[in-house]
Amino acid sequence: MRINANVQEVLNKQINAEFWSAYMYLSMSVWFEGKGLKGFANWMRVQFQEETTHALKFLDFVTERQGVVKLEPIQQVPTEWSGILNVMEVVYEHELIVTDLIYQCQETAEKEKDRATAGMMQWFIDEQIEEEANVNAIISQLKLIGENGQAIYLLDKELGTRVFIDPTAAAN
Repeated sequence: MRINANVQEVLNKQINAEFWSAYMYLSMSVWFEGKGLKGFANWMRVQFQEETTHALKFLDFVTERQGVVKLEPIQQVPTEWSGILNVMEVVYEHELIVTDLIYQCQETAEKEKDRATAGMMQWFIDEQIEEEANVNAIISQLKLIGENGQAIYLLDKELGTRVFIDPTAAAN
C-alpha cells in the first residue's frame, strides 16, 4: 500500500530530525575528545550511530511504501558547551523534543488510519523511553559526583565501554 502524503511529509521531517540529531551527537563527541574525555566521546559516537540508523529506518520505510524521500539540508548544530553536565542536559532536552516529534508521527499515522506506520512508530516510542532514561541516569550521576575528578574519570571509563549495536536490526 502506497504511503499517505501526510504521513510521508511527517516522516520526511523525522528523517531530517534524526540526521540532525546524529550530527549534534557527533559534534558533542568531538567536543569531548577535545577535553580528553574519550569515554564520553565514545558514548556520543554511539549515539551518532544510533540516530543514523534511526534515520535510515525511516528512509527505508518510506521507500518500501512507495513514497518519496526528500533529504533536506541539515541545520547547523552547536559546537560548544559550558561543561560535561551542560552537554548531558542538552542531550536530555533534545531527547524530549525527539519524543514529541515521534508522537507527532504516531498521531499523523493514527489520524490517517495508517496502521503500518503506527505499528512501526511504537518501536520508536519504546526506544525514546530508553533514550531518556539512559541520559537521565548519567545526569543523576554527574550531579552526584559534581567536580570530583576521580569520579568523572571513572564515569568516563564506564562510558567508554559502550558499544554500538544496531537497535533497528532486531526491529526488522
